[in-house]
Amino acid sequence: MTLRKVYTEDSVGMVLGHDLAKNMPGYGGQLFKKGHVICAEDIPYLKNIGIDQIFLIDLLPGQVHENDAIARIAQAVAGENVMMTEPSEGRINIQAQVDGLLKVNRHAVTAINAVENAVVSTRHDNILVKRGDLLAGIKVVPLVVDETMVLSVESIANQYTGIISVKPLRNLKVGAIITGNEVYYGRIKDRYAPIFAEKVASYGATMVDIVFQPDDRDRIAATITEYKNRGMDVIIATGGMSVDPNDVTPDAIRATGAQVVTYGTAVLPGAMFMLAYHGDTVIMGMPGCGMYAKITIFDLVFPRVLAGEWMTKLDFASLGYGGLCLNCKNCTYPVCPFGK
Repeated sequence: MTLRKVYTEDSVGMVLGHDLAKNMPGYGGQLFKKGHVICAEDIPYLKNIGIDQIFLIDLLPGQVHENDAIARIAQAVAGENVMMTEPSEGRINIQAQVDGLLKVNRHAVTAINAVENAVVSTRHDNILVKRGDLLAGIKVVPLVVDETMVLSVESIANQYTGIISVKPLRNLKVGAIITGNEVYYGRIKDRYAPIFAEKVASYGATMVDIVFQPDDRDRIAATITEYKNRGMDVIIATGGMSVDPNDVTPDAIRATGAQVVTYGTAVLPGAMFMLAYHGDTVIMGMPGCGMYAKITIFDLVFPRVLAGEWMTKLDFASLGYGGLCLNCKNCTYPVCPFGK
C-alpha cells in the first residue's frame, strides 16, 4: 500500500480510498464513505472541520481494503437468519433477521480472532434476541490487509457451519403436573401453577393443561403418559425433586420409560433439575426453586428446547461455568453473567 497526500483544495474529482470520519464538537461519525468523489462543495466543509489534507490509497498486488476484507469475513461467519449492514467506519454489524435463540460457535470465533488483524466480536451464545438486534461486529485492524489473512479466516470458517446464527423458537404445547400432598389435599395454596403458566407464555409456548397430583409415583407417571398421548411437546413435573424418600417425581419420570439425560445440574438455582426424552417428547422435572427464584435452570434450558435442540449430559456440564445466579436485588437477566 502506498499513500498519496494531497491538499484538500486540490482533491476535487478524486475518489476516497477509505471512509472519512471526524469526531469533534458539533461533528461526529462518518463524513464520506469509501468511493465518494470529492466535489467543490465538499471543500469548505472539510476545511472548516480541520481537514486540510487528504490521503489517497494505492493498493499493491495481493492487498485488500478493509471494507472488502470485513465484507468477506462477515459473509464467512454469517449463518442462518442473520443480516449484515453496509461497511461504516471500517466495521460491519451482523444483526438478527428473526426473533429467536442466538447461536455462536465459540471455538470458531476464537480461532478466527487468533488470525493476525482479524476482529470478530460477538454477544454471548444461547441468549434470546429480537429481529434487528446486534449480534456481532466485524473489523480488521489496519486500513489494508494482505489477502492471505482474509483467506485464512475463510478457511477456518469453512470448517464450521453457521458460526453466528439465530434459531427461531417453536410454539410448543406444554402440559404441567404440580405435585405434592400439601397442595393436592388443600393444606396449602399452590403458587407454582400461575408462575409457570406466565413463564411458559413469556417464551411463546402454549400451556395446554395443568394437573395436580399427590406424591404418588404411579399417578404422576400415568399423567405424564396421558400428556404424551395427547400430543404434548413438553411435559413439566414440578416439585418432589429432592432426595427425600417422599419425593417421587424422578422415579415417576423414569417409570414412564423416558431416557434420562441428567438428574442434577451444576446450576444454582436448579441443582435438582431433571431432563428426559420419551420419543419426541421432552420431560422436565422442575425443583421448587421455580416458585421463588425469578431466573433458574429453566430459563437456560427451555429456550433451547423451543429452538429444537436436544441437550446432552455434556451440555449440562458446561452450564456450570457461569451457572451461579447472584440473586441480584434488581435482576437484569439476560444482561448479566448467569448462564454465560
